[in-house]
Amino acid sequence: MVKYRIKLTGAEVTELESIINKGFHSSQAFRAAYVLLNCDEGDFAKGKSTNEQICKVLKIGMRTIDRIKQKCCEGGLDKALERAESSRIYEKKIDGDVEAKLVALCCSQPPEGFSKWSLRMLADKMVELQYVDSISHVSIHKVLKKTNLSLGK
Repeated sequence: MVKYRIKLTGAEVTELESIINKGFHSSQAFRAAYVLLNCDEGDFAKGKSTNEQICKVLKIGMRTIDRIKQKCCEGGLDKALERAESSRIYEKKIDGDVEAKLVALCCSQPPEGFSKWSLRMLADKMVELQYVDSISHVSIHKVLKKTNLSLGK
């Protein structure tokens, strides 16, 4: 049972062929272009392939083909070619106040037995002082890099 039928216009076929043949495009755009051209049932189709054949040649799953066809039918060709935006909402752990505390901590004396702060020591101390619940040394590095503050190597 075919849920979504792809019938491309001449302009759409030309656009998809140009994506395949030239320029720099994401792998998702290449994959979608190949899938749509091979599923095309319109007047400008050069030959229709079955979903099973497309799966075998492109080494993708049936569900991927169905999703690409669905995006094309519901949102148009551009929607099928571009990557879907993430709906995930990222919560910032470090605001201006915490950032100021980190910079002050970085400028303070390192723990006894150490000549300078390490990123991991700073992260552990931030948690110990309850400035944040948890934080990685990578986040500490990003803040220090943003403020042009270095730990000196």
